[in-house]
Amino acid sequence: MTMDVATNLQYMRRTIKQASEKSKRNPDEITIIGVTKYVTIERTREAIQAGIKNLGENRPDGFMEKYNHIGIDAKWHFIGTLQSRKVKDVINKVDVVHSLDRLSLVKEINKRATEQKDCFVQVNVSGEESKHGLRPDEVIPFIKSIERYENVHVVGLMTMAPHLEDKERLREFFQTLADLRNTIKHKKLAHAPCEYLSMGMSNDYEIAIEEGATHIRIGSDLVGQ
Repeated sequence: MTMDVATNLQYMRRTIKQASEKSKRNPDEITIIGVTKYVTIERTREAIQAGIKNLGENRPDGFMEKYNHIGIDAKWHFIGTLQSRKVKDVINKVDVVHSLDRLSLVKEINKRATEQKDCFVQVNVSGEESKHGLRPDEVIPFIKSIERYENVHVVGLMTMAPHLEDKERLREFFQTLADLRNTIKHKKLAHAPCEYLSMGMSNDYEIAIEEGATHIRIGSDLVGQ
């Protein structure tokens, strides 16, 4: 990784192309989300100028600070745990929420959003206690239970894989999420088309792409720490 975002992005696009070709996919299907939570507003602007239009933030305060300077120059993805009491501050400024994981959050988004909001349901595929998200067996009942909340539109599933050296084990986690997404997608639910997979970060995005990721969340390899 260099200090230049444009160079990092160029390298990343080559890597994405290789991973896509390996799995007979079109690299244009992959959305790169530049995770800017640890970098300055200046660095975030540099990312936008380099061609990164999708930005990810994980804390309401950090997001609001960036949004107040950058606004609609970016498409904003909220990728962290969202407390119900903070929903009113951010929901009509973010474009996508990647961390839908409980009914109380669904209700609050439904109440506060002025229009339908694209959301990913967060799934704790690895079962780690330190991670948020629903267990895989809870996901379909949860999605069925939120049908009547018309401002919540489930576009896909999201997971954070554990940091592992074992690539085949990582692959299994991503495959589990992809299989679950396919099951839900085939149900053709109007409120939950569930077309997308938000999975893969700096250390594992190539494997995630090979297993079907449509949205990868990249921080250090793209914008630095």
